[in-house]
Amino acid sequence: MTRVHVTVDGVQYSDDIEPRMLLVHYLREVVGKVGTVIGCDTSNCGACTVHLDGASVKSCNVLAVQADGHEVTTIEGIAVDGELHPMQQAFHEHHALQCGYCTPGMIMQALDLVRENPTPSEEEIRLGLEGNLCRCTGYQNIVKAVAACASTMETSTTARPERSAAR
Repeated sequence: MTRVHVTVDGVQYSDDIEPRMLLVHYLREVVGKVGTVIGCDTSNCGACTVHLDGASVKSCNVLAVQADGHEVTTIEGIAVDGELHPMQQAFHEHHALQCGYCTPGMIMQALDLVRENPTPSEEEIRLGLEGNLCRCTGYQNIVKAVAACASTMETSTTARPERSAAR
């Protein structure tokens, strides 16, 4: 067993885990962040995308021990005080989901894309999301949602407020 200290959605966690545990399993099974879904376990689909120190990663491709001392933001951590994040709201308003399975990872990747490129073109959005698969929508409304959000969102809204809770 190895002890890790990870900040997840602004809350500090300290847990003993198996060194081979994947970050996605740590988030879901230990921390309880089940919004981060397990899609393929091979890093092909992107459904498990989270932010590690502000950059998107596929959490099925990262060991939890690699997150030791770092900050992880999940889909559950981007809403503030019960208010949807602007990207979540854009996905809702533009009907950018069907079954919803890919949506958490798609939103997290879209946030990283907009952080890096605040005014992406349609082609840049499609390229920026190419590592995240959706088997239902055909992507058109996802692209519309990202473009709409990018045009209205300040990149600073992705920053998380400090939280004092610890475990």
